[in-house]
Amino acid sequence: MPSRCFFNVVTDDPAATARFYQEMFGFERRFTSDWFVHLAAPDLGGLEIGVLRRGHEVVPAGADGATGGMLTLVVDDVDAVYRTAKDASVPILEEPRDWFYGQRRLVIRDPAGTIVDVSSECAPDSEWMAKVQRADDGSHVEVDAE
Repeated sequence: MPSRCFFNVVTDDPAATARFYQEMFGFERRFTSDWFVHLAAPDLGGLEIGVLRRGHEVVPAGADGATGGMLTLVVDDVDAVYRTAKDASVPILEEPRDWFYGQRRLVIRDPAGTIVDVSSECAPDSEWMAKVQRADDGSHVEVDAE
């Protein structure tokens, strides 16, 4: 079983990308080098982001052009993050909106091009919730309401 998990952003400019997460979300630097920055949320053990320099020898062959990732950060107030992002001219892919599953979501792009889903809780759609049941293992499962 894994003992730790965190997302690594691959970028041409680790310092600028790390600064983005520090200024937008309050992450603190725990380690800094020219090829890697380790960030962690203060007072929230286990909430970490790594920032790797594209082309460095520690980045696996073929990973320089990796795609398919979307980092999700759950915050207390997505609208406050939206205002900060807008003021800082951060690329906004989707303005805040409420989703049926109980999340208010903002989607932005970091300096490395990583898609960042920023979410806060909101009331879920009652019709959708009527289709959600608790599974035997305690998780939730969406079922067909027919």
